[in-house]
Amino acid sequence: MKNKHVGLLVISVSLLIALIIFIFNKALKKIVLTSCTHGAECTMWTTLNVQTLISIILMIFVLLIGIYIFFFVKDNSYVTKKINKKNYSSILLDLSKDEKFIYEKIIDSQGTIYQSSLVDNINYTKVKVTRILDKLEGKNLIERKRRGMTNIVILKHK
Repeated sequence: MKNKHVGLLVISVSLLIALIIFIFNKALKKIVLTSCTHGAECTMWTTLNVQTLISIILMIFVLLIGIYIFFFVKDNSYVTKKINKKNYSSILLDLSKDEKFIYEKIIDSQGTIYQSSLVDNINYTKVKVTRILDKLEGKNLIERKRRGMTNIVILKHK
C-alpha cells in the first residue's frame, strides 16, 4: 500500500473519531443535563470536559500522523537492475565448464537463486552443485546465506 493511501486512511480514521466524539459528547450533555441537579457546579460537567479534551487531543494526534504520512513519508520503490551477461564475460573465461554453467544459471536468475532451486533446475547432484558453489565462493564470485533449510546464492557484483 502506498504511503499516500495510508496517510489518507489515517486522516479518514481521525475524522471518523471526530464524528464519534461529537455524537458521544452531544449524548452525554443531554444525560448530564437531565441527571445533574447541582447545575454548573456538578462534577459531571468537569468529567465530561476532561474526557472531551482528552479525546480531541488523541484525535488531533492521529490526524497529525496521517498528515505527516501523506505529505512527508516517501514511498520505497525498489528498482531491480537487469543483469547483463556481457558484464561477466571476462569472469566466465576463467571458469571451468561446470562452474561456468552454474554461474550462468545464477546470472540468468538476476543474481539470486535458492540453492535448492538450482539443484532442481539442472541435472547435477546436490553434492556436485555444493562443490561447484564452494569453488565459486572461494573465488569470491558468489555468496551463500542460510535461509531456513536451504541457502540463497547471491551473485557478487564486480
